[in-house]
Amino acid sequence: MALPAGEAVAMPAAAAQGGPRASLARRMGLIAAGWIFVLLLGGGIALERTLTRQVESNFDEQLDYILTAMIASAEIDASSEVYFYRTLGDQRFLEPGSGLYWQISGGNYEPWPSRSLWDRTLTLQGVTTKGEDFDSEVHFYNSAQFAGEPLRIAERTVILPGSETRWTFAVASATEQMDAQIGRVRLILIWSFAVLGLGLLVMALLQIRYGLSPLRRVRAAIQNLRTTGAGRITEPLPLEVQPLVEELNALIEHSEKQAEEARRHAGNLAHALKTPLTVLTNAATARAPDLGETVMRETRTMQRHVDHHLARARAVGRRAVGHARTNVRDSAEAVRRAVERLYPQGRLDIAGSRDAEVAIERQDLDELLGNLIENAAKYGGGSVFVTIDPEDAGAEGCDGQCLIWIEDDGPGIPEAERIRIFDRGVRLDTGKPGTGLGLAIVRDVAEIYGGSVTLSASEDLGGLLVELRLPRAQ
Repeated sequence: MALPAGEAVAMPAAAAQGGPRASLARRMGLIAAGWIFVLLLGGGIALERTLTRQVESNFDEQLDYILTAMIASAEIDASSEVYFYRTLGDQRFLEPGSGLYWQISGGNYEPWPSRSLWDRTLTLQGVTTKGEDFDSEVHFYNSAQFAGEPLRIAERTVILPGSETRWTFAVASATEQMDAQIGRVRLILIWSFAVLGLGLLVMALLQIRYGLSPLRRVRAAIQNLRTTGAGRITEPLPLEVQPLVEELNALIEHSEKQAEEARRHAGNLAHALKTPLTVLTNAATARAPDLGETVMRETRTMQRHVDHHLARARAVGRRAVGHARTNVRDSAEAVRRAVERLYPQGRLDIAGSRDAEVAIERQDLDELLGNLIENAAKYGGGSVFVTIDPEDAGAEGCDGQCLIWIEDDGPGIPEAERIRIFDRGVRLDTGKPGTGLGLAIVRDVAEIYGGSVTLSASEDLGGLLVELRLPRAQ
C-alpha cells in the first residue's frame, strides 16, 4: 500500500572533496617544537638571570671583603687624618689604571685616593644623614664617570675610633672582568640550550615517527586488502589502534553482507521474473488467442516481484545511511488518516505511548504500519486497534525494542498458516484485491532493521494479533 510519508527529504549533494589536510606527524611535530621552544626559552632566561645575579653577587662580595679590610686597617693619626697601619695586599691598588681603586673621604679633608687612581678621584653618592643617625650599611652601585671604564662601587660610611668625622670608604672595580664572565655564562647557556633543543626535537620527531608507525601498518594492511582480496586485517597492532582495526573489519563485514544481500536480491528477482518472461515468450511465439490476458496476468506477477525486491533494497540502503529516529505515534496517525479514507466505515483506534521512537526511517515505518493496518481493515470485521508499547506485554517490551500490537475483529489466521502467510504471493482470501506481498515486505523490512513480526490470536477483539518489534532509537 502506498502511503504519504510527509514531505520528501531532499538529500544534499555530496560536498566536493578538498585537498589533504596537514598530517598528524606535522601537527605533532609543530606542537612539540613549540613547547620545546617555549620551555627552553623560559628556562634559559630564568637560568641566565640566576647565574648573572650569582656572578654579580660574587663580585660584590669581593668588593665588600676589600672594603671591610680597608676599614679594619684604618686608624686616625695625630692630625686627625686617616692612615693605614698595614698595607692592603692587592698589588693592583699600586698600579695606575689597573681597574681596582679605593678612596677615603670625609669632612673637610681632601679625598685620599689609591695610587691606582693616579690623578683621578671617585665621585661618590655619599650617605643619607638623618639627624645624628646615619646609614652605615654597605651600598653597591654602578658608575660611568670614567669614559670607557664602567665601574662597580662599594661604599660605606663609618666613624673611626678617636675621630668624630664621618669617613666614607669606597672600593671601585672595573666591571670588564665581571661582564666577560657573564658573557661566557650566556654563551655557554645559548649553546647548551641550542644543543638540548635540537636533541629534544630530534627525539620528538623519532617518537612521532615510531608512534605513528602503526598507522602506516594499517595503511599497508588496507592496501593489502585492496590488492590481494584478503577479507580482514589480522595483523596484531597496538591497543590504541586496535579499535580502529576492529571497526574497519566490522565495516568490511557489513559491506560484504550488503553486497551478498544485493546479489541474493538480484538473483531472486531474476529467478522470479524468469518464469513469467518464459510464459510471455511462449505465448507470443505460439500466437495464443488469449495473449492479451496472459500478458496482463504475467505483468502483474512481475510487478509484484519488482515491488517486493525494491522495498527490500530501499530498506537496506536506508539502514546503511545512519541512525534514524522516528516517532511511532506520528507514523501511526499518518497511516490512520490514509486508511480511514480507504475504509470510511471502519473504526481504527490508537493507544499507548506517544513518545516511543524507533531506529527506522519514517518512510519504511509508514510502509510497515501501512501494510499491517490496511490488512487489518481489509480482512477484519471493521474494528482495528493499534497499541504502542502495551502495558499487558510486561517485560517483553523492555528489551531495547518497541512493541506494537495491531489487532482486528476478523476471522484471524489459522495457526498452521501463520508461518506460510509470510511467503511471497501467498493469500488466504483470494476474494479481495491484493498481491500477497504485504506481509512478506513487512517481515523482510523489519528483519533488515533488526526487528521481527509474529502472528497470534487477539484476546480482546477475537481476530488476528500482529506483534511488530522494532529497535528503539538510542
